[in-house]
Amino acid sequence: MKKTVFLMMLGLAASAFCQQTASTDAPAIQAPDGTQPTNVTFPVVRITTPNAVDLACAGFVSKNLLASANYVAGGLETPNTTKFSNGEVIYLTGKGYELGQQYEIVRELRDPNRYELFHGQFAMLKAMGQPYSELGRVRVVDVRSKNAIAQVEFSCEPIVPGDFAIKYEPKEMLPLHPPLRFDRFLPTNGKASGRIVLAKDFDGEVGTGMKVYINLGSNLGVKAGEYFRVFRPYEDDLHNSVDSLSFKASASEDTQRKPAAVEANWFTKTGGPVIHVRDLPRRAVAEVLVLSTTPTTSTGMIVFALEDVHIGDGVELDMD
Repeated sequence: MKKTVFLMMLGLAASAFCQQTASTDAPAIQAPDGTQPTNVTFPVVRITTPNAVDLACAGFVSKNLLASANYVAGGLETPNTTKFSNGEVIYLTGKGYELGQQYEIVRELRDPNRYELFHGQFAMLKAMGQPYSELGRVRVVDVRSKNAIAQVEFSCEPIVPGDFAIKYEPKEMLPLHPPLRFDRFLPTNGKASGRIVLAKDFDGEVGTGMKVYINLGSNLGVKAGEYFRVFRPYEDDLHNSVDSLSFKASASEDTQRKPAAVEANWFTKTGGPVIHVRDLPRRAVAEVLVLSTTPTTSTGMIVFALEDVHIGDGVELDMD
């Protein structure tokens, strides 16, 4: 009995501590005019801070094609081994290598599936530039032969012959962001807006911690460390062959005398109201931290998401 009472008291104490900690961590709601905030409309979120691996392995899209003269020719066990990772020796073809110099290994990418995830994706990506993945970092340890000899110091994924070697540029760590209140229905702020055009590994839906590529870059003032708010217009479903079926389904009950019609489906003839989804409140779904930029693109990491983020979702520079 004493043991049961002790455990109950311990549980109550732990619960009280958690509540106190939560209330301390949760920022106060600064309620905008015309709102009565709740935990649903202004949820407390903790932003995931990128680590060194996130920064080194994020990839990028560049309008300026990288020089392909320096590339991986093979390794110590070539041709029996064609994939190389941490600690292994590789051979680099090309010129300009110096003993002790570090190089980043990158791969010029293509999507073997050739499937548009949203209408106009290929045209947007072409305007952005060429996508590249970042595979790892190597250091030159010998320059006595036709090929420089390097050792892999860090790898994001296996390096293979033909991958490019470019000069290594260290990336600065980004500061930790405290918990914040996320305004789920924030209207547009008028800042630069664009779209998520591509995701790392050509994924179609992504979540927290995953990397995306956006068609806004430094030529519009975007900088590493800034945030994009991700929003999804309801009318996007009209352009999807599967999701658009919802607009043809009934949204009413049999007891309604004049059922409402979402957009312009066959229920319009009943005389009920027509609901235009473009007039519904703007729905924010996630926040993206900018890891790096080129003049025309940004590489971002999803630092929190209220639901799956889709390739093609809109983004807008956040006020914070």
